[in-house]
Amino acid sequence: MGAAAKPTPTDHPYRMRDLCDRTGVPRQAIHFYIQQGLLPEGRKTGRNMAYYGDPHVERILLIRRLQQERFLPLRAIRAVISGESGAFTPAQQRLIGEVKERLDKSLVRAESAEGVSVKELLLRTGMDRQDFDEMVSSGLFATRQDEHGRFFMRVDDIWMLELWTEVRAAGFTRELGFTPAVALSIHEKAISGMFERETSVLLDLLQGTPASEIAKMVELGLPIIHRFMVRYHETKVRDFFAAMG
Repeated sequence: MGAAAKPTPTDHPYRMRDLCDRTGVPRQAIHFYIQQGLLPEGRKTGRNMAYYGDPHVERILLIRRLQQERFLPLRAIRAVISGESGAFTPAQQRLIGEVKERLDKSLVRAESAEGVSVKELLLRTGMDRQDFDEMVSSGLFATRQDEHGRFFMRVDDIWMLELWTEVRAAGFTRELGFTPAVALSIHEKAISGMFERETSVLLDLLQGTPASEIAKMVELGLPIIHRFMVRYHETKVRDFFAAMG
């Protein structure tokens, strides 16, 4: 196996510090993007040395823009990037865009969502800052930072903070081991996986169906699916305790 190709000034001219300078993103965040599969690795020339190209700069700026302008968490950003990389065919992407235009606005994120001060929210809800930071790190929602260093989150994500304070009040404390990552990761992973499968199945089955009809099916079907999920979860809990009786 031959030695790794050396970078040339035209394809991989940047070191990590150059990426940081060109994007304004700190080294730790860039390494995290690479670890999460959001950013390709650089061309390695040694154990602790790699070079990067303009595509890396563009990808980092895209990630930062999606975080800052749309408050998208990393999992949602990964889905956007996957779509750009060919996870959906051009025909599927066109269909998704047409359906989006016809959906009720309550089901579509605004391009530039309104932000609310994280500091004020924590004071109002009484939520612990460590819990909040862990929820952000887990990808449940995203924040953005303004030029004054203040953090903001999307208005329509506030319900997660309010719900989490109810979880804490119900007795699920950190002392017992209930952190956001532990308490919510099961449901987050299950719902994210379910949504990916739903999307795949719908795109396969509804090829050739008018976008207006698909939009109507989504609007009418979502409440039904949500009721099923709640009732079926309750059924599983009852069946479990009945079996243990």
